[in-house]
Amino acid sequence: MSPRLRMLVIVAAAAALAAGATVAVAVITANDEGGNRAPRRSLLSETPPLVLDLGVRNDSEARDLRRAARAYGRKQRAAAARIFVGYDSVEAQVGAAFAAWPDDSLARLERLASRHPKSSFVLLHLGFARLWAGHAETAGSAWEEAVRAEPDSAAAQRADDVLHPKFPAGQPFFVPTFASPASLSRLSPPQQLAALERRASGRDVRAKLLYGLALQRLGHRISARREYDAAARLAPGDPEARVAAAVVRFDKNRPAAAFSRLGPLTQSFPRAQTVRFHLGLLLFWLAKVQPGAVDEGKRQLRLARELGPDSRLGREAKQYLAGLENVQTR
Repeated sequence: MSPRLRMLVIVAAAAALAAGATVAVAVITANDEGGNRAPRRSLLSETPPLVLDLGVRNDSEARDLRRAARAYGRKQRAAAARIFVGYDSVEAQVGAAFAAWPDDSLARLERLASRHPKSSFVLLHLGFARLWAGHAETAGSAWEEAVRAEPDSAAAQRADDVLHPKFPAGQPFFVPTFASPASLSRLSPPQQLAALERRASGRDVRAKLLYGLALQRLGHRISARREYDAAARLAPGDPEARVAAAVVRFDKNRPAAAFSRLGPLTQSFPRAQTVRFHLGLLLFWLAKVQPGAVDEGKRQLRLARELGPDSRLGREAKQYLAGLENVQTR
């Protein structure tokens, strides 16, 4: 099992924190290339990107498809094609079409989308194929359909990313103040996810938060929200549960869905470090669309650090602030 795949499921806070810090700096320093317009044709690489959505699968097909995707990424398209054509799944068919780019790749994706009109994975790649073929005007419609088709999927998340280039990719993750059980590290990714699900089936608030975080990291935003909401209902006086239920509602079309819940928690839990930390984190996601968001985000992180400089979140807030010290905002 590759280290990258293992990282998808292990919900150790350090992994989530490291990802968040990178996003914070990247989005603030990113170039602004024309709002919501599609990328310029001159910026496109030789072939469209291939984004597999295999979750924590570790069966033989999943291993082969990941190997083919790595070959594709290294421009070894013939090697990738030999693997892809050995399977009939939609992932393999998309991979085979892209490995043959340009040939009849776009036509193959169009036919595949007609047979699987509710597959966000297929629609995401149809959008890429259209864009790379020079049809930017219709690429967006494919991505919009991908977002609607299977909203609780990683492919829908990626399509949403493409439609909102002023935001960083993905979504902000809830960051727990506590570590995941050490016993998880001895399990394979599928076993980890199953163990988290079992733990979350009862009334353990922390178990629900950890399972929700695992689902978030796998791109299952709606399922994650259900877990976070369940935790918040069980413990309405727990600021972590309330914060998680707010953070997961971050929507690039309507950021207020998260902020309208998170902001008032500063009054309900004025000494809760998790509230200030996540408020700062979410503000960084508005760096390119909301003037003053970065400065206010820094202020919130300073408040979080002051509430416990030696805690898990306190140390992370310090790391964020150090990383952003020389970043210029405008």
